[in-house]
Amino acid sequence: MDIYSKPACVIDNGTGYTKMGYAGNDTPQYIVPTATAHKASAALGDGKRDGLDDLDFYIGNEALQRASTHQVGYPIRHGLIEDWDNMERLWQQCIFKYLKCEPEEHYFMLTEPPLNTPENREYTAEIMFETFGVPGLYIAVQAVMALAASWTSKSAAERTLTGTVIDSGDGVTHVIPVAEGYVLGSAIKHIPLAGRDMTQFVMNLLRDRREPVPPEDLLDVARRVKEEHCYVSNDLAKEYAKYDADPAKYLRMYRGERKNGTSYEVQIGYERFLGPEVFFNPEIFSSDFITPLPEVVDEAILKCPIDTRRGLYKNIVLSGGSTMFKDFGRRLQRDIKRRVDTRMEENQAYMRSMSGLQQLTVPSPIEVNVVSHAQQRYAVWFGGALLASTPEFYSACCTKAQYDEEGPRIARHNPVFSAQF
Repeated sequence: MDIYSKPACVIDNGTGYTKMGYAGNDTPQYIVPTATAHKASAALGDGKRDGLDDLDFYIGNEALQRASTHQVGYPIRHGLIEDWDNMERLWQQCIFKYLKCEPEEHYFMLTEPPLNTPENREYTAEIMFETFGVPGLYIAVQAVMALAASWTSKSAAERTLTGTVIDSGDGVTHVIPVAEGYVLGSAIKHIPLAGRDMTQFVMNLLRDRREPVPPEDLLDVARRVKEEHCYVSNDLAKEYAKYDADPAKYLRMYRGERKNGTSYEVQIGYERFLGPEVFFNPEIFSSDFITPLPEVVDEAILKCPIDTRRGLYKNIVLSGGSTMFKDFGRRLQRDIKRRVDTRMEENQAYMRSMSGLQQLTVPSPIEVNVVSHAQQRYAVWFGGALLASTPEFYSACCTKAQYDEEGPRIARHNPVFSAQF
């Protein structure tokens, strides 16, 4: 069978979870924690190796379950690979144990964070071509894949690789402008608020209200409340008034069970809308970072070249689990639109005062569009699977023949996909 007739393998290695599957599918076939476990004696090199070390190596949930008998490690930190030996063995199990494929018969697509170093790309290519013998490799930027995933949305204006990606997971949030498939690295914004901080905030609210939650279950209860009951409000003061006027309509109950078998109930109130509010009013959670997300997005776009800004405002794409709250996109679009319109009115008033003219040519309004879609949670993987299922993917890959001729440097730069197919 021709290798071009077999689907490409798409592996998205994140700091917390690894998503893997075949091109053309809607969801990843496997989602496992990006964790590894091996015997401590093998890691210390005490001379007791018996040739079975690779068999006594686990990844994902199997690794976490063996924390008491094995040494657990996390090869990726803040999106970047730090432990290459364990990363190679993790890829090995992803390919042979989970995807169950022969790597010599499939093209591969891997993902990388923005501003990944060229040396890391070379190491990745060296492992994939020399250890696994893959026929072709494409290392995709995560933000570009998230843009591609947004093409399935009804609110997407067109199939374009120009847009602003808001990627918010469990540990960190990034605002990444992309122009014609190229990441504008100087304009990337980092926000130290994400899903983990929302969980902590909800947990603090439950603890302060002295809800009858066992201390060992408090974190898990807060996470479940966040995922199952939280939403984004349009106006904080009005939302408080609604709850005060009719508590029975808006309050929810969470029921849990203690380890001794007795049950308990938790009343869920203001935290339903206060949890996601940390993105729009971060001062309610911490005084260390107080810049709202709409302002961060606006500042990131203003740092980009002026001829790209309209396209970046027109296609603001959400990616990651922490952007899945109800009305998150609508609130973000409204707040960004207010900032943009206010700035244009102030500029017009300033120009009139400086020129002395009452009538000036008014520029066309800036369109602000925030794109939400069904594949938001796994947008990076889905975007990779979408692009890897097109004929253009194979021509954009680095091939084994090119690697043999030029070496690892062939992977320093990948061709950018055309946005027209």
